[in-house]
Amino acid sequence: MNYQKILIPLGGVAATVLAYRYYGWAGIAAVATGLVMWMLLHFTRLMQVLKRAANRPIGYVDSAVMLNAKLKPGLSLLHVVAMTRALGKLQSDKDVQPEVFRWTDGSESHVTCTFAGGKLAHHALFRPPESGLPPTP
Repeated sequence: MNYQKILIPLGGVAATVLAYRYYGWAGIAAVATGLVMWMLLHFTRLMQVLKRAANRPIGYVDSAVMLNAKLKPGLSLLHVVAMTRALGKLQSDKDVQPEVFRWTDGSESHVTCTFAGGKLAHHALFRPPESGLPPTP
Protein backbone atom coordinates (compact mmCIF):
# COMPACT_ATOMS: atom_id res chain seq x y z
CA MET A 1 0.00 0.00 0.00
CA ASN A 2 1.23 3.48 -0.81
CA TYR A 3 1.30 5.26 2.55
CA GLN A 4 2.26 8.61 1.02
CA LYS A 5 -1.27 8.98 -0.31
CA ILE A 6 -2.53 8.82 3.27
CA LEU A 7 0.28 10.33 5.35
CA ILE A 8 0.84 13.54 3.39
CA PRO A 9 -2.79 14.75 3.59
CA LEU A 10 -2.97 13.69 7.25
CA GLY A 11 0.24 15.62 7.92
CA GLY A 12 -1.24 18.69 6.25
CA VAL A 13 -4.42 18.45 8.32
CA ALA A 14 -2.43 17.88 11.53
CA ALA A 15 -0.19 20.87 10.80
CA THR A 16 -3.25 23.02 10.14
CA VAL A 17 -4.95 21.95 13.37
CA LEU A 18 -1.81 22.51 15.44
CA ALA A 19 -1.19 25.89 13.79
CA TYR A 20 -4.73 27.01 14.62
CA ARG A 21 -4.45 25.76 18.19
CA TYR A 22 -1.22 27.61 18.91
CA TYR A 23 -1.31 30.63 16.56
CA GLY A 24 -4.93 31.07 15.51
CA TRP A 25 -5.79 32.21 12.01
CA ALA A 26 -2.26 33.48 11.40
CA GLY A 27 -0.98 29.92 11.92
CA ILE A 28 -3.48 28.56 9.40
CA ALA A 29 -2.37 31.20 6.89
CA ALA A 30 1.28 30.23 7.41
CA VAL A 31 0.59 26.50 7.01
CA ALA A 32 -1.63 27.08 3.96
CA THR A 33 1.11 29.20 2.38
CA GLY A 34 3.66 26.47 3.04
CA LEU A 35 1.42 23.74 1.58
CA VAL A 36 0.67 25.78 -1.55
CA MET A 37 4.40 26.47 -2.00
CA TRP A 38 5.15 22.75 -1.66
CA MET A 39 2.52 21.87 -4.28
CA LEU A 40 3.84 24.58 -6.64
CA LEU A 41 7.38 23.20 -6.34
CA HIS A 42 6.18 19.73 -7.32
CA PHE A 43 4.11 21.13 -10.19
CA THR A 44 7.08 23.16 -11.44
CA ARG A 45 9.33 20.08 -11.37
CA LEU A 46 6.74 18.06 -13.28
CA MET A 47 6.37 20.76 -15.94
CA GLN A 48 10.16 21.12 -16.30
CA VAL A 49 10.63 17.37 -16.80
CA LEU A 50 7.83 17.22 -19.36
CA LYS A 51 9.16 20.31 -21.19
CA ARG A 52 12.57 18.65 -21.57
CA ALA A 53 10.96 15.40 -22.71
CA ALA A 54 8.84 17.19 -25.31
CA ASN A 55 11.93 18.12 -27.31
CA ARG A 56 13.15 14.52 -27.73
CA PRO A 57 11.83 11.57 -29.75
CA ILE A 58 9.61 9.15 -27.83
CA GLY A 59 11.55 6.14 -26.59
CA TYR A 60 15.05 7.52 -27.27
CA VAL A 61 17.90 7.65 -24.78
CA ASP A 62 21.54 8.63 -25.31
CA SER A 63 22.92 5.39 -23.81
CA ALA A 64 20.80 2.42 -22.82
CA VAL A 65 23.73 0.89 -20.90
CA MET A 66 24.15 4.00 -18.73
CA LEU A 67 20.41 4.18 -18.14
CA ASN A 68 20.40 0.53 -17.06
CA ALA A 69 23.22 1.23 -14.60
CA LYS A 70 21.28 4.12 -13.01
CA LEU A 71 17.96 2.34 -12.64
CA LYS A 72 16.88 0.70 -9.41
CA PRO A 73 13.53 -0.70 -8.29
CA GLY A 74 11.19 1.81 -6.67
CA LEU A 75 12.02 4.81 -8.88
CA SER A 76 8.98 6.70 -10.07
CA LEU A 77 8.11 7.04 -13.74
CA LEU A 78 8.67 10.79 -13.44
CA HIS A 79 12.20 10.19 -12.13
CA VAL A 80 13.02 7.82 -15.01
CA VAL A 81 11.64 10.31 -17.56
CA ALA A 82 13.79 13.00 -15.93
CA MET A 83 16.89 10.76 -16.26
CA THR A 84 16.24 9.90 -19.91
CA ARG A 85 14.84 13.33 -20.87
CA ALA A 86 12.38 11.47 -23.10
CA LEU A 87 9.07 9.73 -22.72
CA GLY A 88 9.28 5.97 -23.01
CA LYS A 89 7.63 4.09 -25.84
CA LEU A 90 4.64 2.25 -24.39
CA GLN A 91 4.91 -1.51 -24.99
CA SER A 92 1.85 -2.66 -23.03
CA ASP A 93 -1.80 -1.88 -23.63
CA LYS A 94 -2.88 1.62 -22.68
CA ASP A 95 -4.15 2.04 -19.08
CA VAL A 96 -3.31 -1.56 -18.12
CA GLN A 97 -1.15 -2.37 -15.11
CA PRO A 98 1.75 -3.08 -15.11
CA GLU A 99 2.90 -0.53 -17.67
CA VAL A 100 5.90 -1.45 -19.81
CA PHE A 101 8.01 1.27 -21.44
CA ARG A 102 11.10 0.98 -23.66
CA TRP A 103 13.98 3.39 -24.30
CA THR A 104 16.33 2.70 -27.23
CA ASP A 105 19.69 4.26 -28.08
CA GLY A 106 21.50 4.74 -31.39
CA SER A 107 23.14 1.29 -31.31
CA GLU A 108 19.72 -0.43 -31.08
CA SER A 109 20.34 -1.41 -27.45
CA HIS A 110 17.25 -0.90 -25.37
CA VAL A 111 16.07 -0.90 -21.78
CA THR A 112 12.61 -2.24 -21.05
CA CYS A 113 11.09 -1.01 -17.78
CA THR A 114 8.04 -2.40 -16.02
CA PHE A 115 6.16 0.03 -13.77
CA ALA A 116 3.58 -1.17 -11.26
CA GLY A 117 1.59 1.65 -9.70
CA GLY A 118 3.94 4.27 -11.13
CA LYS A 119 7.05 2.72 -9.50
CA LEU A 120 9.77 0.78 -11.29
CA ALA A 121 9.29 -2.91 -10.58
CA HIS A 122 11.72 -4.46 -13.09
CA HIS A 123 14.08 -3.40 -15.85
CA ALA A 124 16.04 -5.34 -18.44
CA LEU A 125 18.80 -4.36 -20.87
CA PHE A 126 18.99 -5.85 -24.37
CA ARG A 127 22.13 -5.41 -26.47
CA PRO A 128 22.22 -6.63 -30.07
CA PRO A 129 24.99 -9.10 -30.88
CA GLU A 130 28.23 -7.68 -32.25
CA SER A 131 28.67 -8.21 -36.00
CA GLY A 132 32.33 -9.21 -35.64
CA LEU A 133 33.44 -6.70 -38.27
CA PRO A 134 36.03 -4.14 -37.29
CA PRO A 135 34.72 -0.59 -36.96
CA THR A 136 35.08 1.53 -40.05
CA PRO A 137 37.35 4.56 -39.68
